[in-house]
Amino acid sequence: MNYKGLKFKCGLEVHRQLSTHKLFCDCPSLVNDPAKASSIITRKLRSTRGETQEHDKAAAYEAQKDKTFVYEGTKDSSCLVEFDEQPPKEVNSKALTTAIQIAQLMDCELIDQIQFMRKTVIDGSNPSGFQRTALIAVNGTIKTNKGKVGIESICLEEEAAKKIKTNKDGVTYRLDRLGVPLIEIATDATIKDPEHAKEVAELIGMIIKSTGIARQGIGSVRQDVNVSILDQPRIEIKGFQELKDIPLVITKEVSRLLEMDKKKKVWEAHVRKSNPGGSTSFLRPMPGAARMYPETDVETILIDKELLDSIELPELISEKTLKLEKQYNLPAHYARILVEDDNFTSFVDTFSSVKPKVIAQVLVEVPKEAKKRFKVNVTSEHIREVLELVHKGDISSNMIKEAVVDLAKGKKLDLKAYKGVTDKAIKDAIKGILAQQKEPSIGSVMGALMQQFQGKLDGKQASRLVAEALK
Repeated sequence: MNYKGLKFKCGLEVHRQLSTHKLFCDCPSLVNDPAKASSIITRKLRSTRGETQEHDKAAAYEAQKDKTFVYEGTKDSSCLVEFDEQPPKEVNSKALTTAIQIAQLMDCELIDQIQFMRKTVIDGSNPSGFQRTALIAVNGTIKTNKGKVGIESICLEEEAAKKIKTNKDGVTYRLDRLGVPLIEIATDATIKDPEHAKEVAELIGMIIKSTGIARQGIGSVRQDVNVSILDQPRIEIKGFQELKDIPLVITKEVSRLLEMDKKKKVWEAHVRKSNPGGSTSFLRPMPGAARMYPETDVETILIDKELLDSIELPELISEKTLKLEKQYNLPAHYARILVEDDNFTSFVDTFSSVKPKVIAQVLVEVPKEAKKRFKVNVTSEHIREVLELVHKGDISSNMIKEAVVDLAKGKKLDLKAYKGVTDKAIKDAIKGILAQQKEPSIGSVMGALMQQFQGKLDGKQASRLVAEALK
């Protein structure tokens, strides 16, 4: 598809939860609190006038549905702040610091005075009917394989309540997620095509994760995509959990808009929901500035030199990956995985007689193979125990996989079964094979050796001895 010819414009909004306590109270960020509800309230929400003294279109659209909202709270993960029965406490300083770090890593211009605003949310995701949000920085850039992409804004805001049940009359929410700190990063519209959008999302995600404060797992991150073609109004698509879905949804949305254009249909800017399979469906009109008004219960925060001097920037995961790759001579895909696995460097330091590449291969490949072939779960403790035996010389390094899998199966290790094959045993076997083969080659002899020793052979050791024997 000729995206340039279509005047394709695309921007992302990336939302990521932070693993600190909540933004305006001391409740922990238990987004999946298993406890039963200790408090329940029921409310109806209505649209209010924003700072422009107008009603927001999206809020008015939701309000006319006249739904009833039920909120469940637990004593361990929500308090009166979430129920809108108590003013917010002082802003979470760790969350604020993290937002500033991210802004600096993206070369943004920081806002001198941070003013939290109330953003009208009439879908019921907050008992107060608004979400607290603050603009932290603007006008940044990130470097991608297809050029620079602008970062229009970085905001720090409250996560919404979690929807647990829906019916025709209303929605039931849990308040365990409400108020968890949320970073929102909006790019400009210079993304060039669907695959580029995925790359940008991955890069932004990497930068946020580099702070060490980003929450992990399903639901901790989501991406919204803004798309327009042929100078027509933009469409915002919500609901991406997986990065791999971004190119497909964008491609299908562009095809849908082209079909509408072909039929001379006119559309207004609006919000759509991402559905399974890459399709989208109408959600609501596009929200605007009318939904914002000042939050008078939170003090303005001054970003001064003293605060900035106290903030240290984290090393980017991409930079750590390159260092790991070069330091231990690892394949790039191993380094990308192991950079976030503290076990690798710990095992390398502890079991110095085992080659780093061997440790890397065991950590990356063995758990996957054990799960797929043997339906067992390999833990770091299984790997640690076997590496210690290799380090002591009790078992051969080429038998690590077999030993780890047996441990995961619950077997007691018989060390004799994991001893390596000696040079003498291999040489004797080579003599016997050469006596049987009329025109031996390295390949034919190696094949016979592998069959004879049934996986217990170290490939490099064997190929060296075969080459010597064939000289």
